[in-house]
Amino acid sequence: MLMKRNYVALLLVTCVYIFTLIGCQSSKIPQSTANSDNSVYYTFTDALGNTVILKEKPKRVISLMGSYAETWLLAGGELIGATEDVINERKMQVPEGTEIIGTVKEPNVEKILLLSPDFILLSSDIEKHVEVSKTFEKAGISYAFFKVEYFEDYLHMLDICTDITGNKAMYEKNGIAVQKKIEDILCEFKSIYPPTVLVIRAFSKGAQALADDHMVCKMLEDLGAINIATKHKSLLEELSMEEIIEEDPDFIFVVTMGDSDKAIEALKNGVAKNPAWNNLSAVKNDRYIILPKELFHYKPNARWSESYEYLAQILYPQNK
Repeated sequence: MLMKRNYVALLLVTCVYIFTLIGCQSSKIPQSTANSDNSVYYTFTDALGNTVILKEKPKRVISLMGSYAETWLLAGGELIGATEDVINERKMQVPEGTEIIGTVKEPNVEKILLLSPDFILLSSDIEKHVEVSKTFEKAGISYAFFKVEYFEDYLHMLDICTDITGNKAMYEKNGIAVQKKIEDILCEFKSIYPPTVLVIRAFSKGAQALADDHMVCKMLEDLGAINIATKHKSLLEELSMEEIIEEDPDFIFVVTMGDSDKAIEALKNGVAKNPAWNNLSAVKNDRYIILPKELFHYKPNARWSESYEYLAQILYPQNK
């Protein structure tokens, strides 16, 4: 009788352990761990709401965007192909043997197919990527769309990528550790009187103010600054000197696109040509600042905390 009771007790403990183990499994655990038939390795929902199902761990990965290529490498992954911007713009040290498969907006689909990839990283913001995904679908190639504008978006993508690579230590190093640095910066740099800012995107054919949906504006907002374009929506269409004079922002930040020299020249020949420009407080007090591309035009990824600190030290020099 005693042996029977011990057997029943052992059986109950075993069942409780099994149910507890099942209940604690995260939905992000690779499905090959959860499924006894090993039919699915990992599944997730991408930026366009597509359910992405990876039957096996990807071994031949291509990125159609330099920023995503870097994120995949930061996740401990390997690449067989990437777009020209990884070298020409981001100046990345890509692994030897990585094929260049065209540009972000004009990827060479034929070359991509010849490389026989098993997973492709795409941007939901680029129309061409949505278009070529249909070809990948027909070819039976797995792909996923991502959208990264803010740090939280990068962290989410890194989380998924490290789930796929199985290297969660890289998520801690290149994600959570960066998040902690940002939190420390936001706690350290504060002001009772929030500074006002104007953020301008300059390119060879003109310039426009940026709204709060841009990553630079979001970082400035997190740091307590007030974007005057939030109040004057018309600045998003045209840089009105009258409205800029009215608000007289404490800081003017410029993000350049394309050729930086041509973009700055176009800005000088545009709104900055107005005689009233030099009377703005930001201009007179050397608070008219051209932001470095590597931290504020390209997604800074693992360097996101550097971007926050760069802005914080400009906004709050007394806290240095």
